[in-house]
Amino acid sequence: MSCFSSYLELCKPRVVLLIVFTALVGMLLAVPGWPPLDKLFYGLLGIGLAAGAAAAINHWADQKADAIMLRTQHRPLPSGELRDHHVLVFALLMTVVAMGILVWKVNVLTAVLTFASLIGYAFIYTFFLKRITPQNIVIGGAAGAAPPVLGWAAVTGQVTPDALLLFLLIFSWTPPHFWALAIYRKDDYAKAGIPMLPVTHGVKVTQLHILLYTIVLLLVSILPYLTGMSGLIYLAGAVVLGIWFLAYAIRLPRSDDPLLPWKMFKFSIWYLMLLFAILLVDHYAPGHHLNPRVPQAPLFGG
Repeated sequence: MSCFSSYLELCKPRVVLLIVFTALVGMLLAVPGWPPLDKLFYGLLGIGLAAGAAAAINHWADQKADAIMLRTQHRPLPSGELRDHHVLVFALLMTVVAMGILVWKVNVLTAVLTFASLIGYAFIYTFFLKRITPQNIVIGGAAGAAPPVLGWAAVTGQVTPDALLLFLLIFSWTPPHFWALAIYRKDDYAKAGIPMLPVTHGVKVTQLHILLYTIVLLLVSILPYLTGMSGLIYLAGAVVLGIWFLAYAIRLPRSDDPLLPWKMFKFSIWYLMLLFAILLVDHYAPGHHLNPRVPQAPLFGG
């Protein structure tokens, strides 16, 4: 693996792309038309760099567990392609650049929220929650749910209830998404001593938690329509995707297919991407803004 590829892998590019996409959706939903291009460009650049920095710190913190787990033993640190100080300097530089871009080119609120998300994922989740509680992904999911709020703040300079509704969508999606993977990789997590829910409470309990959180997700996904944030196009898409997701959750305890949790995990990624894409389609559909809502009072900024 080349040096560039090793550093790129540190950033978890597929995860960062999903983060940047949901941040972009937050930016586009925050305004009736198109957001200022400079805020959009620099906001996504800063958020993406910060996400990459958090991922690199996660690689550094998890290298011993990664060396044990089959899924991660070929990552740059456990494989010896990079050393600790390379990763730490790389993460620090990206963090400084990201914060500089957000402060000087976007706004201070976005910089503060982005830095808080970085700390939440790279330190609070990775160093503490992940190792002490099987509810780690629920509590730590707040950091991963922040990107649309960051995007919203980048173009408006404030956080409104609609922005927090986007946060709630990802926050509700994270447990069934990650627990499906945790079931599939249960033995790996057990070997590494990481107390994921299937390891500490068993697969059956985890399947029940997945079902309950998927029902919560389906209900939460309808809220953008009920609050007037989105219209019928979004409602139809959210219901279809939600029922599809729920079908996976119902099948889990009834199926003997060992690959079903992995299939659910992969579908969950498509679910989130499609749900946010449908939010955009609905937002820009003709007639969406014929009856504009009363502007919301900002919770932060403004």
